[in-house]
Amino acid sequence: MTLDLIKRGQCFKINRIDNETVRSQAIRFGIAEGEWLTCEEVVPAGPIVIRKNRQQIAMGRQLAKEISISLN
Repeated sequence: MTLDLIKRGQCFKINRIDNETVRSQAIRFGIAEGEWLTCEEVVPAGPIVIRKNRQQIAMGRQLAKEISISLN
């Protein structure tokens, strides 16, 4: 499953980020493989808002399609 298919309120673990460019962008956000995050909001035709600890991060759909996740 990829991050663009997540639903609001779901907790998920980042399994894999194959694309090196996407991986470096995620690291800039403070997101790495193996971390557990929560989906705060899925904006229709817009970004996916995820939460890591107290920080909220809005991520575009194209970027989210490159991130492989699993649900709890």
